[in-house]
Amino acid sequence: MLNFDEDRFLAIESGAVALADPLRRHITERLDAGAENLFFLGAGGAGVLMLPAAQLLQRATTFPTQLVHAAEIVAMDSVALGERSIVVIPSLSGTTPESIEVLEFSRAKGAHTITLTGHADSPVALASDRNFTNFAEDDTSSESFYLQSLFIALAIQHAQGLLPEHDAVVAELALLPELLLEVKRNFEDRAEAFAVSIRDEPYHIITGAGSVWAEAWYYGTCILEEMQWIRTRPIHASDFFHGTLELVEPGVSVIVYKGEDASRALSERVEAFAPTVTDKVTVFDTADFALPGISPAVRALISPIIIATIMERVSAHLEVLRDHPLTTRRYYRRVAY
Repeated sequence: MLNFDEDRFLAIESGAVALADPLRRHITERLDAGAENLFFLGAGGAGVLMLPAAQLLQRATTFPTQLVHAAEIVAMDSVALGERSIVVIPSLSGTTPESIEVLEFSRAKGAHTITLTGHADSPVALASDRNFTNFAEDDTSSESFYLQSLFIALAIQHAQGLLPEHDAVVAELALLPELLLEVKRNFEDRAEAFAVSIRDEPYHIITGAGSVWAEAWYYGTCILEEMQWIRTRPIHASDFFHGTLELVEPGVSVIVYKGEDASRALSERVEAFAPTVTDKVTVFDTADFALPGISPAVRALISPIIIATIMERVSAHLEVLRDHPLTTRRYYRRVAY
């Protein structure tokens, strides 16, 4: 595969899987100590990657959970953030200024801070109450962060007695590193063909719903915009018909992500409409990928992970075709989230 180290990928995603039990034990300890709510306080793309886990907790548990922009909560505060709060801060580099600031802010309010980083010796890792480090790089961090935050959500579900099958779910998730690698291998030709087809596209509308909405936002903003300087319009599939549909016309690229949770029908509405207006509609459906040993319930949980893993292959081809390395930035120093 182009610009891809299979062994490194397996090591990184296996490292994320290995954190399942340590995360479960630590979260359980905090709940036993009286924790009453949870805040995911990431910056930029790392914060967005926490969204599926936050939504799972909001929809499947009674445990109060919020996902807030790190910079915004520092600016505006929250009366719910305090001594009985668990704060989860993801930062791949561990040096992101907003992450350092929100960590200091949260600790000053008495919250228990948990950081998810790629470097154990980074400022964010060293200053938190509990750090979990799994080395990763830009092309492997999405799957890693999705998995780590999912393990946190599953631990809370289990502690509330809502997920008696917790261990079986985690056992299935342990199969993912090898399965994701096979997905990448099988997707390589399609990834190259798609990259060729969009190499000169100036603009994309990207949509999805449920857990894959996070990846629609992330890929449009953090990859195509930040790393390729391509204009995008990420729009939730629920909102597509409340304005954005008026921007669709012949020649406009529309990218649709379809996951396998209950929100799937929302993406299918866009999938049905867009081809009636433009000939540039591409649908990426997680149901198209074989995942032996993964149950339908778990597939629904990992839809954004599947989208992230296939779109990484698109990015690898796109940077070569456009002669624009993914590490190139225009206005600010490179910060790895």
